[in-house]
Amino acid sequence: MSVTITRDTEHVLGASGRTGIIDGTEVRVRRLAAGRRDRDKFISGKSKQNAVKTMVVTDEDGRVLFCSPTRPGSCADITHARQLGLVKLLAEGPPVEILADAGYQGLGAQTGGRVITPPHRKFKKNAPDWYEEMHERQRKAHPSRRIRVEHGIVHLKNWRTLARCEHMSDTVQAIAALLSHQQMADLNPAQQT
Repeated sequence: MSVTITRDTEHVLGASGRTGIIDGTEVRVRRLAAGRRDRDKFISGKSKQNAVKTMVVTDEDGRVLFCSPTRPGSCADITHARQLGLVKLLAEGPPVEILADAGYQGLGAQTGGRVITPPHRKFKKNAPDWYEEMHERQRKAHPSRRIRVEHGIVHLKNWRTLARCEHMSDTVQAIAALLSHQQMADLNPAQQT
C-alpha cells in the first residue's frame, strides 16, 4: 500500500517538476506491557522515550503528499526509507528532486543523485578558507528549503491533541456541531419534497 502512495507522490512531483521534501518524525506512545519481547524496539535512540516513527513527504509548500505506516522508534530514518522501497522507486522512476536531512545520507548515491542531503564535511581540521565559506553557504541553504516538511509534520501532529483529555470539552462540542450539521442536511431534502 505504501509503495503505491509513494508512486503517486513521485508521479505528482515528477509531472509538476517540483521538489519533494522528506523527513522522519517520532510520536510518543505508551510503554508496552511488561514481558513483551519487542518492548525495547519502541525506545527511540534520539529521544530515549517510547515512540513510533513515521516518514513524511511534502511538496515545497508544506502539503503532505505521503505519510508512511509507523515503525518502532528504534528504526533509523534511512532504514525506514529502504524498507518502504523508496530507493528502488526513486532510482527507477521519473527524475524528481527530494531534499532530506542528514539521517538519509547515502541515499543520494543509491538513487542517482535524486535525494539531496546536507553537505558532508570533508575537512575535519585546517580546512581552506574557500572551503569553509562554501560549506557554510550550503549548510545554511539546505535547511531553509527543508523547513516546509517540518510545517507539514506539525499539521499532522496537531490532530493528536484531539485525543487528549484536556480537550475533551472541545472535542464533544465539535462532534455535536458536526452531528447537528449532518442532521440538518438530512432534513432539508425531506422538507423540499
